[in-house]
Amino acid sequence: MSARGTALVTGASSGIGAAVAAALVRRGYRVYGTSRDPEKVDSPVEGVTYLALDLTDDASIEACAAAAGPVDVLVNNAGESQSGPFEELPMDAVRRLFQINVLGAVRLSQLVLPGMRERRRGRVVMVGSMLASFPLAYRSSYVASKAAIKGFASAARREYASYGVGIVTVEPGSIATGISERRTQYVAEGSPFRGAYDAMLSALNRNEAAGIPAEKVAAKVLVAIEAARPRPFYAVGSNAPVVFALRRVLSRGAVESMVARKHGLRRGF
Repeated sequence: MSARGTALVTGASSGIGAAVAAALVRRGYRVYGTSRDPEKVDSPVEGVTYLALDLTDDASIEACAAAAGPVDVLVNNAGESQSGPFEELPMDAVRRLFQINVLGAVRLSQLVLPGMRERRRGRVVMVGSMLASFPLAYRSSYVASKAAIKGFASAARREYASYGVGIVTVEPGSIATGISERRTQYVAEGSPFRGAYDAMLSALNRNEAAGIPAEKVAAKVLVAIEAARPRPFYAVGSNAPVVFALRRVLSRGAVESMVARKHGLRRGF
């Protein structure tokens, strides 16, 4: 084991996961990164050992945990971005999203946490989204999945604090990782929501293209990992300090209107 310990980062083949894995290598960790197919990682991070992981398959999750062995840090980053009008989301797509974004991360955490608890040290980081705190129309399934993983972390953290294990959530805002090209979308032919959905999507893509780089998120993840007394929640990007301050003083309706306007949706309720 390296001087700093062993880290496992899911979804490490690109974007935030690759940036986190690279940052951990530089900090002196032994790093395992996951990919659905490690043989097809386009730009492998130097110093990272890649393991296969399919979060929709319990056997794959268990095999990944076994291959990594005892880990001191788990970063649950892998996930799917999904959008579509609420009533038009196929239920099989919603179930897949929750399996990947929530249940897979929960199961992997369950497998590594006993070792952390027994060694009385460790850190589990859930990579969420600021949309969990600022819900956006036509992103309901994604918002709900990120709110769910944040809920698991927020509640479970008190179960492990006395064992020296921290469970935290990092919520990025708009990040320039090219995720808009990989987002799954579900809009019915002739949808009555098409105009508003397209306006939202266009603004969302613009915001993400102008977002902060993945390396800034990785830096915040490192803060969460190495803090002596970790906070339950960290946010980064999209003017997080300002918007969370506004969230504390404005009404819920005002905050929802602010989020809607930022994403091209002018009509209020």
